[in-house]
Amino acid sequence: MFELTSADAEHDRTAARDAPVLRLEGIAKSWGGAPVLTGIDVHLDAGTTLAICGANGAGKTTLLRIAAGLITPEQGRVSVCGLDPEGDRTEFHRRIGFLSAGNTGLYARLKAEHHLELWSRLALLPKAARRPAVDRAIEMFGLGALCGRRVDRLSMGQRQRLRLALGFMHEPMVALLDEPATSLDEDGIAAVQAALDDLKARGGAAIVCLPSGWEQLLSVDRQNVLRGGRLEPL
Repeated sequence: MFELTSADAEHDRTAARDAPVLRLEGIAKSWGGAPVLTGIDVHLDAGTTLAICGANGAGKTTLLRIAAGLITPEQGRVSVCGLDPEGDRTEFHRRIGFLSAGNTGLYARLKAEHHLELWSRLALLPKAARRPAVDRAIEMFGLGALCGRRVDRLSMGQRQRLRLALGFMHEPMVALLDEPATSLDEDGIAAVQAALDDLKARGGAAIVCLPSGWEQLLSVDRQNVLRGGRLEPL
């Protein structure tokens, strides 16, 4: 969402040596009085990717939104590079790349490149860094042929590529992806894998939530299943 300065990058390198890039401890959450998450613990070191699968309604999206600092857990704590989502809110969100499930977050009448340009401003990238960031995102997710076309003229898979490009544009330290392979063809899935590999090479970490049965779509370091409010080895 935001560009990291050299001081930020040094903070992250120090944090990576001293603590996991992403830490979830004792996370608990209920909806309507019904427990959804119960005592979830996740520690992701630099260069680690985790896939979480589970049935619809298992709580994958809730867990991902808590990790992104968008929902406050009833119990437990979240940190990214040692930063707290409440006490260090801006710095925390600078390091997060978030992809929600579905196809929301795009403006129908805006062209693909206009979304990227708008996001480069919302991400508070310096003016000189915006064009290189847009070009990098276009290349990484194969969006060149989509430039000049409005979003409402794009296929679902093309929109998904654009949404993914927005999530990775600012080179986050932690990527939180909710069903990223939805509507993607083989080339699109390969682009997601390349983005995750690049994230790992930069010392980042990722959680990828997938429906049950989709675990083999992406190559990740660890796989868990969310069942009965708890994470279990797959």
